Amino acid sequence: METLVERACGLDVHKESVVACVRIARSGGKGASREVRTFATNLRGLKELADWLMTCAVQAIAMEGTGVYWRPVYAVLEALATWTLIVGNAQHIKNVPGRKTDVKDAEWLADLLAHGLIRPSFIPAPWQRELRDVVRLRSAWVSDRTRERNRILKVLQLGGVKLDGVASDAFGKSGMAILRALAVGAATPKQMAELACGRLRKKVDALAVALESPLSATHRALLSIALDGLDATELQLAKYEALIETMLEPYAEPMNLLQTIPGVERVAAAAILAELGPDMSVFATASHAASWAGVCPGNYESAGKRSKGTTNHGNRYLKTALCQAAHAASHTKKGYLRDKFYRLKARRGHGRAVMAIAHKILVAAFSMLQRLTPYRDLGEGYLDRRDIPRTLSNLLARIEALGFAVTATPKAALPAPS
Repeated sequence: METLVERACGLDVHKESVVACVRIARSGGKGASREVRTFATNLRGLKELADWLMTCAVQAIAMEGTGVYWRPVYAVLEALATWTLIVGNAQHIKNVPGRKTDVKDAEWLADLLAHGLIRPSFIPAPWQRELRDVVRLRSAWVSDRTRERNRILKVLQLGGVKLDGVASDAFGKSGMAILRALAVGAATPKQMAELACGRLRKKVDALAVALESPLSATHRALLSIALDGLDATELQLAKYEALIETMLEPYAEPMNLLQTIPGVERVAAAAILAELGPDMSVFATASHAASWAGVCPGNYESAGKRSKGTTNHGNRYLKTALCQAAHAASHTKKGYLRDKFYRLKARRGHGRAVMAIAHKILVAAFSMLQRLTPYRDLGEGYLDRRDIPRTLSNLLARIEALGFAVTATPKAALPAPS
């Protein structure tokens, strides 16, 4: 096999150590020499690694993108622009079974790199990696908030309080006031129901009935602890959101463009920008970006027959944000995305419809960020106008199925009204 990189290095990265194998091809294509060393993953050890690689005149370096351990190694080596850095997908570069040691893993990576067999992963710029970290941590705290709320609802059910059966949002302004009153335990059900405001005022009597079951002292203590945890989580979320807003200040234009897409609010726009980035030149086409995100069908063909392919894993953070935006787009009052969603849902089901709209949102975002133009909605009737004869035939068939005879005449052929 042809050697494409004469001086290649494979790094097998762990939490406390990194094993480096430098492969140097011999002249005339007669094999290669290898040298293996182990370094610590602290800053001093990584600088020693960089110095050794420079001494060896390494041209390219490869490592697996597993966990977060590769990140400090990449950051140190990235600062020295004397070589090509490649982070590969661990699923694509597995070694032969039965040959699993740290040294053999490093040698295997060096061999694959030397022959050009490692597909480089998309590694964004340092500022984008930091934005990703903050946005992903915020997402984790949102999940923590959901867990805290579920704990509160469980305590209410254990105590026989049916607040969430009357209030559509048990954690809105009215719901939180009632929950704090329940934790104190000094107010009557009628007094707690009077804490309702807004549209919930219409359900004061139903609220009083739902709050009649008294909480025991133990359940009140559990509710108080859970409310304190919810308050702490909300405080942490506010800090993350403030930090995200500060980091996004230089990127106001792409953020505003993304928010013109139906269903894409500021949180979703921040997630798309953090994962995808503002520079679309890193992807060859919108289809490549969709495949990387995991929102397009997989390809599976054997013996000339194509089977139904599932979506790949892709970038789960970006996929989640796109699917959430697709759900939101399906609840808009009108527009192309909403119309397309319900047409697909009727034929293919809810899950496939969500994934298809997520794909369309990503393609739109790719084009908008590439051209720096706002979203242009095709309109609710776009799909009907694409093939008017077919649409007309389907509508006439439905009318005739109801027992009516109808003839369709274009407006231009009708006589002018007298």
